[in-house]
Amino acid sequence: MLKSLRVTSLYVLDQDQALDFYVGKLGLQVIDDVPLGYMRWLTVGVPGDGDRCILLEAPGPPAMDEKGAAEVRALVTKGRAGGHLFFTTEDCQKTYEELLARGVEFVEGPTDRGYGIDCGLRDPFGNHIRFSQMSEAFATGKWQGATA
Repeated sequence: MLKSLRVTSLYVLDQDQALDFYVGKLGLQVIDDVPLGYMRWLTVGVPGDGDRCILLEAPGPPAMDEKGAAEVRALVTKGRAGGHLFFTTEDCQKTYEELLARGVEFVEGPTDRGYGIDCGLRDPFGNHIRFSQMSEAFATGKWQGATA
């Protein structure tokens, strides 16, 4: 049986620029930064969030040949690579203001959605990121939109 989810992956066009954004602006921490020769294994994660991490993956070998990598880079450039992250926070408005002060650009400010207050942004490569302050009703399964 499966035990846990450890790594999720996002395509980025420049791993150093991704580090600046995810660590320098969002406040994540580097988990692994390992040059493997054929690729750089670069993962980041929320401080204190156990083993879960995000692989900031440059399109290319060993996962794909150059033709495939070029296709993925074109999709990433257009913001259509399908990368999505959803974080939680204790205070959406405060986190929003802190990230604005660090130069993060948002596509949507804090909005009450019933399940919680959330907002949206994109990383420098077009990947979608949301974070939410979950409502107590949602967290306890008593939200009207929840299913059994």
